[in-house]
Amino acid sequence: MKLDAVKITDAVLGYSHDFFRKRGFIELVPVMLSVTTDPLGPDPGSSVIKTPEIEYLGQRLVTMQSMILHKQIALKKGLERIVIFSPNIRLENPKRRETGKHLFEFMQIDFEIAHARMGDVMDLVEDYIMGLVPFISEYYGDILRKYGRTLPKIEKPFPVFTVKELEEQYGKDWEIEKSKEMKQPFWVISHKREFYDKEDPERPGTYLNYDLIYPEGFGEGLSGAEREWDYERILKRLERDAQEGLDIEKYKPYLELAKEGLVPSAGGGIGVERLVRWLIGAKHVGDVQLFERIPGKPVEF
Repeated sequence: MKLDAVKITDAVLGYSHDFFRKRGFIELVPVMLSVTTDPLGPDPGSSVIKTPEIEYLGQRLVTMQSMILHKQIALKKGLERIVIFSPNIRLENPKRRETGKHLFEFMQIDFEIAHARMGDVMDLVEDYIMGLVPFISEYYGDILRKYGRTLPKIEKPFPVFTVKELEEQYGKDWEIEKSKEMKQPFWVISHKREFYDKEDPERPGTYLNYDLIYPEGFGEGLSGAEREWDYERILKRLERDAQEGLDIEKYKPYLELAKEGLVPSAGGGIGVERLVRWLIGAKHVGDVQLFERIPGKPVEF
């Protein structure tokens, strides 16, 4: 069954390359090491226990957890629509092994659009999912049948909920409970997350970000946002996050570039393995990897 999952992954990657190229995106080569990376905090959903570091020629470099900061810099340099098939390393707490959806090494289809808004990204992703599902059903139906899987007919627009209303209904663990109820993918908006996710200047405490949640209990598959681009607002958010333990010193190179001026943008990252897991109905996201990278499970090769 592993090889069948690999074939679906290959199909998803091929479809994705075509989809983004047809919509005018330029593909960037992923960055693996940098002076800084996405802090993944103070997002309460993060459980990364360590960011790997190396020393190279006297310089401290970290492995990439997400290319969000690099995407902003790429747009600053003049690109307008970019996509990166980006490997990420996130050393998750071993307890995450039990969720069925966490890996410590995985790939994201990471994209960003200059001057875009939240609605633009939602519309793009809904078109992506609405094209991908029938494509997989038509050309890979034999594999889906092996998994006993029939994919739903997808309709847009996807339902939209706020974090606040779901917490009021289900409590802090709303994601999987709501996912189990739904038969279609849906959006959840306004998460309190990292400094680069834009806070609505007219409504403090409301965030212009979004997660795409797969139905049937498969959970979150994409995270994204409109981006903070104003230097003073970024600095204010970083100083606030520092009170929760974020080391601002690590973001000095980014702040220097932000001071010169960033471009307003919006984007997101689609987890490839989570997407394939949903498509084939796999029990664990590690089941779609030929070389498993499951938190708490020793690496065999």
